[in-house]
Amino acid sequence: MSAITAILVTTLLGQGYYTPEEAQALFTQANEAYTREDYKAAQEGYEKLISHGQAGPDVQYNLGTTYMAQGDLGRAVLAFERAWKQGGRAPDLEANLSLARAQQKDKVEGAAVEEDFLTRLVKATPGDIVGVAFLAAWAVGFGLLLLFRFLKPGGRTWAAVLAALALLASLPSGALLAAHAWVERTVHEAVVLSPTMVAREFPKSDAKSLFEVHAGLKVRVLEDTGRYVRIRLPNGLEGWTERDGVAEI
Repeated sequence: MSAITAILVTTLLGQGYYTPEEAQALFTQANEAYTREDYKAAQEGYEKLISHGQAGPDVQYNLGTTYMAQGDLGRAVLAFERAWKQGGRAPDLEANLSLARAQQKDKVEGAAVEEDFLTRLVKATPGDIVGVAFLAAWAVGFGLLLLFRFLKPGGRTWAAVLAALALLASLPSGALLAAHAWVERTVHEAVVLSPTMVAREFPKSDAKSLFEVHAGLKVRVLEDTGRYVRIRLPNGLEGWTERDGVAEI
């Protein structure tokens, strides 16, 4: 390993890694700060965990409740939505996400645009469970195929049958896993962070104003030019707004 590589590795490990004990200690400290109503300290603790790769559903949920306590509706919804996306399904998360949505200023009118089947399927199936199911079926199938070589002729039939069944079972979960990857890459949902943002006809500050959006609204990002993004509301209304005012889930 070169000296430069060693320095880079040391730097990355020093900045981006917590041991399980360190992560748990920081999580506990942040929780205690929240209990004391020291919301700023709690927020800083949860955000440190996230910046060090410890962004699990529990951390995101607690961060969301901390933002809610501080009146930051946009970032509260963002944290709750990220917890939901990562597989969080606790009743408290659903309740707080519903509460946050109820506080939004935007009551989008008009018929909701129906999402395509693939996107709805992906949203209805937790990605981590799909991934585990695929890997388990694939590993069992190939494990049985390897075992097939060492079995006596009389015992190979059942190994071949079970291997075939396991590999066949991995096909639908593999296809669903690929669908998750495709949606993750192509479908970009975001939450409005700024209290009020103007959506314009074109990505220019002097372009015609079409409508306004407010903190906490969930939108679809269709295009990104750097400073501006084109967003779509749940009812299909589209416009350009400033990139800094929204954050992807």
